[in-house]
Amino acid sequence: MRGRQAGGRVAEVIQKLEAALLDGSLAANARLPAERVLAEQYQVSRNTVREAIQRLNARGLLRSRAGAGVYVTDQLRTGISTPWGELVADHPGVREDILEFRRVLEGATAYFAAQRATAEERERIKGLMQELEQARRDDNRPAEANADTRLHEAIALASHNSMFLHLHTSVLSMLREHITLNGNGLREIDANVAEQLLQQHRSVAESICLNRPEEARTAMQTHIDFVRSRFGPEFD
Repeated sequence: MRGRQAGGRVAEVIQKLEAALLDGSLAANARLPAERVLAEQYQVSRNTVREAIQRLNARGLLRSRAGAGVYVTDQLRTGISTPWGELVADHPGVREDILEFRRVLEGATAYFAAQRATAEERERIKGLMQELEQARRDDNRPAEANADTRLHEAIALASHNSMFLHLHTSVLSMLREHITLNGNGLREIDANVAEQLLQQHRSVAESICLNRPEEARTAMQTHIDFVRSRFGPEFD
């Protein structure tokens, strides 16, 4: 009986850790709290926490680093992104499909982010928007592309929908490559495009921070449509 109870508690801890992985509370490459902290949080023994971590470790969701603690892997990211990333690299025509996918997914995440973002998440979105604006003023294209990607990630997280977040995370590497290719390519084609892209991101961020879901979705889809109109499958 005691063994069954212990096994049940381990399963409960695993479920709670899995839920944190799915909802973004434990993001890829994040360090887990210490065993003692998790034991107190879940009201179980440290041995129970340790066994739960070992099982998630065996599944490739967590990784122990000697002397540094336990970290979340990017297993959820690589499940989908690796083959698609290769297709994007080898077949530029596939990028139109990515843009179509982004229009649906990111329009929805912007909509729900405007409804559900916490005060802290809104501040993060504002901060990333400021970074994007500063990078544009400095004409620092790598920094601009990086801030662009992180802004889209922050919006997905603020949607508080585990399925949207999982889909976004699963194809994150592909989207990151795509955002960089689109952003840098468009800016090289037309310098004025950079200012238009900045204004589009500003409209999305402001709509989310002002709690205006329909405006946020429209602003995000307008942004994606603009990229689609300027970005042809022949571009490489």
